[in-house]
Amino acid sequence: MSHTAHLETVVREIAEEMAQRTDRGEVASYIPELGNVDPGHFALVVTDAEGNVAAGGDADVPFSIQSISKVFTLTLALGMVGDRLWRHVGREPSGNAFNSIVQLERERGVPRNPFINAGAIAVTDVILSGHQPREAIGEILRFMRFLAGDPSIVIDEKVAASEKRTGFRNTALANYMKSFGVVENPVDFTLGVYFHHCAIAMTCRQLATAGRFLAYSGKNPSTGLSVVSAERARRINALMLTCGHYDGSGEFAYRVGLPGKSGVGGGIMAIAPGKASIAVWAPGLDKAGNSHLGRIALEALTKRMGWSIFGV
Repeated sequence: MSHTAHLETVVREIAEEMAQRTDRGEVASYIPELGNVDPGHFALVVTDAEGNVAAGGDADVPFSIQSISKVFTLTLALGMVGDRLWRHVGREPSGNAFNSIVQLERERGVPRNPFINAGAIAVTDVILSGHQPREAIGEILRFMRFLAGDPSIVIDEKVAASEKRTGFRNTALANYMKSFGVVENPVDFTLGVYFHHCAIAMTCRQLATAGRFLAYSGKNPSTGLSVVSAERARRINALMLTCGHYDGSGEFAYRVGLPGKSGVGGGIMAIAPGKASIAVWAPGLDKAGNSHLGRIALEALTKRMGWSIFGV
């Protein structure tokens, strides 16, 4: 069996196995629009260097990517200001919940990493500087469409509005960072951009395509065009491995062994460096706010394909 045929079989088998599972986790009800999503959904898509796509389940159903967008806003912000970004945000795992305010007080308003909410708000603030909020949102959306090669990707305005209505903790985090000068723009503007990029809706097929540059040293393997340098791609992957799953990051590295970024919409984007870009979606979450079946499916995929970065 060819590698492609083997991969297609593995993806199909995992999707079938996940469809049978009754332990599906809990959907994120604290954002009301996400609480309406059917926990029965499951999708898994793997895209390789040649552009071969192995897809299983609801691969073409769009969902709210939520915190997965933080990988792409980090990439954009690094492109704009380079390593000056690290004055606004750290690079260490937090060990606390994704919306914790405790650490910010101890560390004088500088968030621990770009993937917890406070860190992503600080990164969003950097992208906003010198722009109107509408322009910054447009720039982020254009970048996503460019990476996915799909101009149809949109922001789910209902989800964005739902987050704004209920985002009191994020508002507190942003105001707290503002008091230390870490957030430089008006808090309402920065939060508006943040809520909108978290509300981008994508399918697993689009998301797996968008992540390909991280699997291939910063380049889109289909076009050969460089998105970021190889060094920057490596560093973004390192941050995903150590911080991409909030206080479940160690468990994800232990079980799956790939850099990955989760979102409370139930999606996970994972990168097998040099081999594949992967997107999985199962809306039910575990206690750390990560997709329950998504992690189980990725663990099965890396085992069967021998893709863990730590060896077979």
